[in-house]
Amino acid sequence: MEADLHEAMGRALELARRAWGDTHPNPMVGAVILEGGEIVAEGWHRAAGEAHAEIAALETLARPPAKDATLCVTLEPCSTQGRTGACTEAIIRSGIRRVVVGTTDPNPAHAGHGLDILRQAGIEVISGIREEECRDLNILFNHWITTGKPFMAAKIATTLDGKIAARSGHSRWITGPAARADAHRWRKLFPAIACGSGTVQTDDPSLTSRPEGGPVFCPRRFIFDRSLAEIGNLTAKVYTDEFREHTTVVTWENVAPERVARLKGQGIAVWTLPAEPDNVFFESFTERCASEGITGVLIEGGPRLLSAMLAAGKLDYLFAYQAPKLLADEDAPGCFTGQEFDDINQAFRLTDVRHAILGEDHLVRGFLSKP
Repeated sequence: MEADLHEAMGRALELARRAWGDTHPNPMVGAVILEGGEIVAEGWHRAAGEAHAEIAALETLARPPAKDATLCVTLEPCSTQGRTGACTEAIIRSGIRRVVVGTTDPNPAHAGHGLDILRQAGIEVISGIREEECRDLNILFNHWITTGKPFMAAKIATTLDGKIAARSGHSRWITGPAARADAHRWRKLFPAIACGSGTVQTDDPSLTSRPEGGPVFCPRRFIFDRSLAEIGNLTAKVYTDEFREHTTVVTWENVAPERVARLKGQGIAVWTLPAEPDNVFFESFTERCASEGITGVLIEGGPRLLSAMLAAGKLDYLFAYQAPKLLADEDAPGCFTGQEFDDINQAFRLTDVRHAILGEDHLVRGFLSKP
């Protein structure tokens, strides 16, 4: 039976991922109903305000469940009245006698409460099936619900010796098609993407998610340019393409007013934030994002921006793609700079590390911490 539950939870995870990037600020959740060890109904949370996964599965079943029915759901059923009602109440009313949960609600105010309600109603509850996968599914939501702040993640692509480009600045492409496709998949998850103005001038990125065979998705796009000295003639894609209304330039509050006016005259939104120190500047950015309900930002460079955010302690997570290439050139740019460590044990570390092989490339991702 344990193997059946493991397989059923795997299917629930597949269903949850169908709403990849579409549920903010809610989590992705999938659910299946088993009878006689076979899946008879499925459901997933499609978007905020729509039915939760458990309700969707029960509606798909469209009849009373069998006496041996089991509900498998990736996240603890909610126990509070939201726009769609408490899932615990719906489960109790349905007559289901066993519920299998992947992971508990990350909100400390609710964690385990829904499971207690189900148990008090005489329902058998099993938790922790494929728990790490279920928890990893909602890294943005988990951070948002526990801190009230957006999940700030950096993404880098490097050679084996940590270089992000040749000394000339040429960098297309460090990684292969499979790694780039995976990066676009993660772009679809994040409601916002950011980079520095130098990256815009050098690489002219689109900062969109472009899955092969799928529609283009454009999140909120943030361009960091503290002095607005590099806005150039504003012909870059992020200022001129069909998604230009998604672009916001983030700058200092003491920047020359005429430069701000020039951007606004081009129809570009501008956020002016406290100038210094760095930790205040980036904290102001996260607070502004939080006030607008932006649950996560993927920062894609360049090295000055990433290094400044790392030094300010404002990066929560790192996606590190590495290609089997070696430049061995001390003049080729690296990704992070500005730190001085005499002891290797002082280094920043990744925790809850996950690995993926993507063609010839390797992805390492995890939470950033410093001893």
